[in-house]
Amino acid sequence: MIDCKKIIEIANRKLAESELFVVDCTCSPANEIELLIDSETSVDIDACVELSRAIEAEMDRDQEDFSLTVASAGIGSELKDLRQFRKLIGKSVEVLLKNGTKILARLDEANEQGITISYEEKQAVEGKKRKQTVLVCRSYPFDEIKYTKEYLDFK
Repeated sequence: MIDCKKIIEIANRKLAESELFVVDCTCSPANEIELLIDSETSVDIDACVELSRAIEAEMDRDQEDFSLTVASAGIGSELKDLRQFRKLIGKSVEVLLKNGTKILARLDEANEQGITISYEEKQAVEGKKRKQTVLVCRSYPFDEIKYTKEYLDFK
């Protein structure tokens, strides 16, 4: 079975001079490799093709047969790299916490420890009969988050 670390190593070497970076790599027992890349701006198909060819040139198909797919991390895919989080600062995200709570919010900050998000929530306010909408700003460490995805509202 092909090692994902080797594929990531080759890809990182090839992408070192560009704005592209590796997000994830998966290898199945049948040697089906999927490499996801992203950038600060966008990823075009030519970049994926070029990287795929460069990786295949360094691999030996006679030694071990494989299928390689190089793709851009899609809009609905989970954010895995800090650069992906930073790219979405100021935009809407969907956060699922490990305790099962799902939050739709605006991403305000991202660092090595976690993220800070803000969202509106109805809360009881002293002196008011009804709950009032309040802007809540909270920070969550990455170890409390199951996933974070970009949220697109089509309304």
